[in-house]
Amino acid sequence: MLSMHGNERKTKVTKWIHGTHCVVRVEVEALVLDADPSEPCLEPATLRWLDELQALADAGNAEALAAHGDVYIRRSA
Repeated sequence: MLSMHGNERKTKVTKWIHGTHCVVRVEVEALVLDADPSEPCLEPATLRWLDELQALADAGNAEALAAHGDVYIRRSA
């Protein structure tokens, strides 16, 4: 794919969203730019989606999060 940044390629990266009572692991699409291949970049729409997932995690809505990724519930020992 060619853009104003030059050549870029898409890749999948894992993101962890931490809430008070749960954690969710999701896979998102990221761009690796030739200008700086050291860190994949997330597009604005992906960042907004991650913000929405953060709000669900903060509210402890594990059911809604389960539709998007793997949810881990924090339990006391």
